[in-house]
This record gives sequence, structure tokens and C-alpha cells, in this order.
Amino acid sequence: MNTYFSMGASTGLRLALGALALSAVVLVTGCARPSASANVYNYSQTQRDQIVRNGTVINVRPITIQSDQTSGGGTIAGGAMGGVAGSAVGGGTGRTLAIIGGALLGALAGNAVEDRLSKKDGLEITVRLDNGETRVIAQEADLPIMINQRVQVISGAGPTRVAPLTGS
Repeated sequence: MNTYFSMGASTGLRLALGALALSAVVLVTGCARPSASANVYNYSQTQRDQIVRNGTVINVRPITIQSDQTSGGGTIAGGAMGGVAGSAVGGGTGRTLAIIGGALLGALAGNAVEDRLSKKDGLEITVRLDNGETRVIAQEADLPIMINQRVQVISGAGPTRVAPLTGS
């Protein structure tokens, strides 16, 4: 006997809808991750003249970079999955309450997951430029940056970036 039919058509449908909702969460959260990396350029930022200023790192502080806004996909998909899960409980009024409760709890959980996925480790880097000016730049912690390290501060075609100075 086919497993789908032995579970009952409605239970199999609920599981299929749950899997679909989970796929939506993965898809949405995968698309909702902008980068604050010194190594990542958007296509529109390429082939543009930029200003490079050399300097020395005088302070590095770990920070958390959080997205300005969420897509809402985690809340929607979590609510859908919770509602599907709640629909498997009981019947009548109890089932309706389980669907509503499952949808609410799922939405809260989905929002929390999306919020956690939208945070990245970063660095606040203070650089004393060779001309005497001091600049502070925040970016992802994907490059090793240390105090007293010689760096380039790159700006002019989008975000300002700090990159280790090589060949000096």
C-alpha cells in the first residue's frame, strides 16, 4: 500500500504543504542576506573609479551587523508551517484553535529564525590615514584586520571598505 494513502490523504497533503512552506523559508532567507564584506561588490559597483587612501589601523572592535529590515518570509512561512501542523490536531473547535495557535507560534518562530539569520559578525575599524585624518568603517569580519596593520581605505563606488595593504 502507498504510504501517502495509508496516512490518509489529508495528512499527506498537510505534510506536503509543510514541506512546501519550509522550502519557501529556505528560499526567502537565502535571498535576504545583503553583504557588508570588503570582498563583495555588486555588479553596479564594478568598473568604477575609486579613491584609495592608505593608513594604519589604530583600533578594531567586534560588532554585530543586523539587517535594516526583514523580508517577512520567515514569519509567513513559519505561520504556514505552524498552521499545517496545528491542523493535524483533533477536530472541530479544538482543531480550529490548534490551527490558529500553531500559526501564531510558527509565525513567531519563523520571525526569530529570520532575525537570527540576518545578523553577521562585523568589525568597527578605526584607521588613521597618512594625511592625519581618522576614519571609522564598519564591515563584515571576513578579513583579518589588526591594530597597527597598514590598510587601504577604498571609497567612491558604493560603500567604503578597509582592505589590508599588500606589497608594502
